[in-house]
Amino acid sequence: MKQTKGLEGDKKSIIKFEFNPKDGIDNPALSLAEDMDGEGVGEPRFYLLSKDSTETFGFCLHEELGCQGHVIRQVELGGLAQRRGLQDGDRLLQVNGHFVDHMDHRMVVQKIKASGNQVLLAVLDGGSYEAAKALGRDLSQMLPADIRPRLCHITRDKSGFGFSVSGPEGVKGTFQLSVRQDGPAERAGVPPGSWLLELNGASVRNYSHAQLARKLKQSGNKVTLLVASSAVEEFYRLRGLQITAALADTSWLPFKVRELHMVKGPAGYGFLLKEDDCISGAIGQFLWDVDAGLPAEQAGMKEGDRLLAVNGESIEGLDHQQTVLRIRARDDQVTLLVIDPAGDEFYQSIGLSPLLFFVDGDPASGSRMPSLPSPSVSPGLCHVEVGPKGPGSWLVAAANSIEITQSLRQEEHRRLHQAF
Repeated sequence: MKQTKGLEGDKKSIIKFEFNPKDGIDNPALSLAEDMDGEGVGEPRFYLLSKDSTETFGFCLHEELGCQGHVIRQVELGGLAQRRGLQDGDRLLQVNGHFVDHMDHRMVVQKIKASGNQVLLAVLDGGSYEAAKALGRDLSQMLPADIRPRLCHITRDKSGFGFSVSGPEGVKGTFQLSVRQDGPAERAGVPPGSWLLELNGASVRNYSHAQLARKLKQSGNKVTLLVASSAVEEFYRLRGLQITAALADTSWLPFKVRELHMVKGPAGYGFLLKEDDCISGAIGQFLWDVDAGLPAEQAGMKEGDRLLAVNGESIEGLDHQQTVLRIRARDDQVTLLVIDPAGDEFYQSIGLSPLLFFVDGDPASGSRMPSLPSPSVSPGLCHVEVGPKGPGSWLVAAANSIEITQSLRQEEHRRLHQAF
């Protein structure tokens, strides 16, 4: 997805979701309610957009001066968004069940990006949105209170996981859970009578009861379940929508993205940014050598945290030097989103980005500061000195200079780290 900026002075923040036209089956608009009280306020519409890795969603999301809300614009002719029914001027209310009308625009964009190839959007037409705002309506009340499945991580105790499974004899993929009171499953947030949809990131749709029992036994002492109440299951089923973990409520999980806001001190921020392998085999940026008493430690940074975003922008797809420039873009302050090693391992095991579930304002997210505006100037240049053995290399830096030296380890690719 390419980010394009409006003309200076236009004060628009635009994200372009390009689409490579491809034939598909159109779904009708999925609406919830009748026209509300005849006062010109229409009904929210739901769209599940699914694409493959070569496609994009086919619309732009704007934040416009003098126009409230997150505005759908430039819906591409023949694109996925248009085929599903999104219209120019629609206001975005929900992303994967998260109410976003009140959220910072960049965080809304990040939620769509983090959703990957499938996203569930709830929108309201522009006229209805403006009428509802003029009437002082609470837009969140126009949407169903809880349409999200639940992702639960359960640790076995001496008596087991604390749930049992039942289903029609001879029918695959239909499993209802009975939950023991005050057992591990209940403490992990599994609702009694809920339906099991995924086990450890895999759909149970084609599992027999015996196969499910075997998979549970192979899970060891921990298991992750995607479950849905009967009401949530009915909501998606009646609208022909597939329930996936990307739509889940993760508030019961022990793994949280943390937001760290730091103001640089005389000795810097007090941490080292190091490039290394993630558990998945991809390259990530990790935080080490957190100095006691300096801003990084005071903000809540922990050794081994993985960096996810800088100043509200995901670093996915950025290399080490690009990430360094993002951190340096503001001379004296920075806001980072990070996750600890246990949380990183969990989200990689289920194949989802933790940014998908980050909620701005979550008390568990660390230091609380307002979202910062995008930098108005380009990052400063760094002086680079190349060692006598050339690149191939660790990147080590202090203050505003960077020195490239030969790595002590023989690896296939570079390993970089940067002091702040």
